[in-house]
Amino acid sequence: MNFDNNRPIYIQITEYIKISILNGKYESKTKLPSVRELALYFKINPNTIQRALLELEKEQLIITKRTLGKFVTEDEKKIKKLKIEFANQIIDKFLSNMKELNISKSEIIKLIEERRENK
Repeated sequence: MNFDNNRPIYIQITEYIKISILNGKYESKTKLPSVRELALYFKINPNTIQRALLELEKEQLIITKRTLGKFVTEDEKKIKKLKIEFANQIIDKFLSNMKELNISKSEIIKLIEERRENK
């Protein structure tokens, strides 16, 4: 993973794990890799991983089971809510970019339809 130097690494790790939950890499009730395994994978300090995991616990996306490790929440509603939030962020950015280009709603729809047909 290439980190953006303009954003804290723990936030980027948090986002990566959230996306991994949303795309099914880490399903509900799945045990996450250990702090050490994640630190080795990302080639970063374990304290940074610990901070990212703490943020995910605050958001109740992961839970700690004593002596067993950290697991993805069983709360499917929370996961679905997160997916909608991420989708809305993408849509908002897209619409902001289209507005900046002065592209109308009808033109956006036409572009999307054309793009979809060509994929």
